[in-house]
Amino acid sequence: MANPEELKNISRQVRRDIIRMVTLAQSGHPGGSMSSADFLTALYFEVMKHSPEGWTRDGHGQDVFILSAGHLTPVYYSLLARCGYFPVGELATFRRFGSRLQGHPSVQKGLPGVFQASGSLGQGLSVAAGMAAAKKMDKDDGTVYVMCGDGESEEGQIWEAGMFAVHNRLDNLIAMTDLNGQQIDGPVSAVSGQGDLEAKWKAFDWTVISADGHDMEAILAAFAEAKAACGKGRPVMIIFRTDMGRGVDFMAGTHKWHGKAPDAAQCSEALRQIGESTLGDF
Repeated sequence: MANPEELKNISRQVRRDIIRMVTLAQSGHPGGSMSSADFLTALYFEVMKHSPEGWTRDGHGQDVFILSAGHLTPVYYSLLARCGYFPVGELATFRRFGSRLQGHPSVQKGLPGVFQASGSLGQGLSVAAGMAAAKKMDKDDGTVYVMCGDGESEEGQIWEAGMFAVHNRLDNLIAMTDLNGQQIDGPVSAVSGQGDLEAKWKAFDWTVISADGHDMEAILAAFAEAKAACGKGRPVMIIFRTDMGRGVDFMAGTHKWHGKAPDAAQCSEALRQIGESTLGDF
C-alpha cells in the first residue's frame, strides 16, 4: 500500500514522462495530462484493483478504467507503463508512425491496459456505464472508473449516460471530472458557461464528492468516500478541482498548452520545475 509521499513521488515521474513524451513527439496534450496526474496516480497505484498479469479487455475480475477525455494519453500511457502493462522504454515511441501509443487510445494493436478506444469526446461515460451494467449482469464485483473533462461535459451524451446510470442503479460506477477550467478554445466559463457541475450532477441524482485534485490526502479521502458509497443504489461522481498544466509555471492555468508541445529549452525548464523522482526517466 502506497503512502501519500510515495504517490507524490510517482506523480512527479508521471509529469516528467508527460513532458518528455510530448516534447519528443512534438505533438500531444500536456495541459490536461498534467492537471489529472495526481488523482490518476492515486487511482492506479492505490485505489483500483488491477494487474497487468492476465489482463484482458473484458475486465472480468478486475476494476476497469476508461479515459473518456481520450486526448490525455500522455498521462494514461505513463501510468500504464509505470504499472507494468508494457515496457517503460516504449513511452519514447509516443505518436510515432506504427507505434502502439497513438495520440488517442486505440485497441487496434492490442495495447495492454486499454479497454476502449476513446477521444470522440462525450462517449467514454456511456462506455463505462455499459461496462458497469455488464459487471452487474455477470455478478462481477469489480468497479468501473471513468475520467471526463470539464470541457467535455458540454457534450450532451455525457448527460444521457448520466441518466442511464441512475435509471439502472449503476452503483459500481465511479466517474471523475477533471475540473481545470480550461478547454481548447479558452476558459470553459467563456466557451459554454456550464455553471455549477456539482449541483448539476446532484440534480441528476448522482452521489457527488468534491476534492482538491492536487492534495494527495484529499484525493485518497475522496476515493475512500466514493468506494463507501458504492452498492447504495447510485453512481458516484468525484469532481476534482485542478490546475491546467500543474507543475510548470508557464503552462499552468491557461488553455494555451492544451495541445502544444514544448521546445527543447521549455522541456528542460519544465523538468527542472517538476523535480526529480526516484523512478528514473525512460
